[in-house]
Amino acid sequence: MVRPVLKRRFGISTHLYHGQRLSRDHLLEIAAHGFERVEVFATRTHFDYHNPAAVADLQQWLAEAGLELESVHAPINESFTGGRWGRVLSVASPEEDERAAAVVETERALHIARRIPVAVLVVHLGVPRTAPAPGGGNARAAARRSMLELQPMAGALGVKLALEVLPNELSGARSLVHFVEDDLEGTDVGICLDFGHAHLDGDIVDAVEMVSEHLIANHVHDNGGRTDDHLVPFEGTIDWAAALTSVQKVGYEGTLLFEIAGRGPARETLEKARKAREKMERLLNSEF
Repeated sequence: MVRPVLKRRFGISTHLYHGQRLSRDHLLEIAAHGFERVEVFATRTHFDYHNPAAVADLQQWLAEAGLELESVHAPINESFTGGRWGRVLSVASPEEDERAAAVVETERALHIARRIPVAVLVVHLGVPRTAPAPGGGNARAAARRSMLELQPMAGALGVKLALEVLPNELSGARSLVHFVEDDLEGTDVGICLDFGHAHLDGDIVDAVEMVSEHLIANHVHDNGGRTDDHLVPFEGTIDWAAALTSVQKVGYEGTLLFEIAGRGPARETLEKARKAREKMERLLNSEF
């Protein structure tokens, strides 16, 4: 009997162009390399989600490129220019003014869904342990309050919140599962498995199995196990055969979304991503 070929969808995050203003040409370039979906990174210096005209332009560009908007990444900083991050936005800040400001910006990013259908908004709970946290830390109670404020707004727009696996005490795979099941019981909030971040924290196979019941989104990138490099898959030390086997075993069939960083011309990075996609497809359709 012929084994059926699994047709997996693949996407690219505009994180690849994060230091630039998002343009029509960027989306056309993504589509030209064979990707079907895109995640827009909501940083105002990259994409001004406050501006209705910018959202209308995005809708037109997506149509012209033949891309679907897979997800939006909630704001994590006010700006990113010249390789430098602006003020941190953390929905888990223990300082109420800081927390509230981050919630307002996240809500504004949600408003993209008023014009363009989008299924998922990816949210960071706090900041990685290597970065300074506004208010001095990542507070679970603050994160819970923020999610309980944002979830009804997201639900009304047909958007699900996906909490991203991060290397911090709130957002490791196990911690997020407890947070979703205990702190957010009864809400429709899921988890975004970031493969690169999970690799920094330990065993990816364990992370996949841990979050499997809540897995609604993912970020695919690689690193050497020490720093968050956002490399193209197979350029770091992640065992992608094992990782993809685990993804198949838990029954996740969603888009695999590359969140890679640009090193040199974007088209060269996209060409590497295209080849990595082809290798992943071969792995997904082989007998592990």
